[in-house]
Amino acid sequence: MGAISLGIITLVGESSFHQVADLPVAPPQIQATRSRAFLSSFRLPDTLTFAGQQVPLDNWDVRERIEYEFYQFLADEGDSIILAKRTGRCFPPVEKQLAEAGLPEDLKYMLLVESKCISAAYSRAKASGPWQFIRSTGKQYKLRTDQWRDERRNLEMSTDAAIKHLRQLQEEMGDWFLAMAAYNAGEYRIKQLLKDQKIDEYWKLHHVRETMYYVPRIIAAKEIYSQPEKYLGLTESDLYQPLETETVTVEVTEPRRHLTSIAEEFGTYFLELKLLNPEIRKEYLPKGTHQIKVPKQTCTARCSQQQGNAT
Repeated sequence: MGAISLGIITLVGESSFHQVADLPVAPPQIQATRSRAFLSSFRLPDTLTFAGQQVPLDNWDVRERIEYEFYQFLADEGDSIILAKRTGRCFPPVEKQLAEAGLPEDLKYMLLVESKCISAAYSRAKASGPWQFIRSTGKQYKLRTDQWRDERRNLEMSTDAAIKHLRQLQEEMGDWFLAMAAYNAGEYRIKQLLKDQKIDEYWKLHHVRETMYYVPRIIAAKEIYSQPEKYLGLTESDLYQPLETETVTVEVTEPRRHLTSIAEEFGTYFLELKLLNPEIRKEYLPKGTHQIKVPKQTCTARCSQQQGNAT
């Protein structure tokens, strides 16, 4: 039985069923809603830019590396459709933060490669969150990680950290292609490779396959997911809508308080509260003052309770 993990949710890919013996079952007729275009009908444009920089597609090796990632995305149509839909929820807050910081909006496409826009993503290398920070780098940018919270999983907080980290890398490396490579492999490793190979640009760099295909994959992601209607048949209305939330203050006076109790107070439920606050690692909050996200509403369940008590 295959399973796909989406943060705290696990979707099982196959269902179990019992069939009544000796009863013939006619298979349903499946009508195709649209014909699947051959991958070869899609073409990578002759020119591409990323973060204001020209991509050297006239270099045969560069074009092949980007085309490889381009067709990999398109080949897995189902996964690509879900990724495109997630951008409707994932991108708006990131776009706002990048704009306020004066950084290129194109950097948002890193999220599709780093974590598929899943806030609770966790890698075998112990990188966590939408921007996939390891613990030491997260600590460097004041992202708290302890038994209660993993702030690397908070989209806004980790985006703020990523902005600071990427700005520093761009200043040190000189361009965004090298900055993204350094984000993936580490700035000291990339600097040493550039020195050893006597080169000064990412596209001439020889390194492990992951790093050599990391930047091309981000560029391919921009081409496809900036135009989901062209490549995936999706309009803007098909994308998941941004969630309307508000941040509330919760005072826990007892040693700990279960999230179910907090969810009920604010008119939601345990699963939704966990999904809105992926940085909360436990099923309860410890004594103290906490800021959490809840669904935005005109009046919470607590308001109704207070009104009921008043009458």
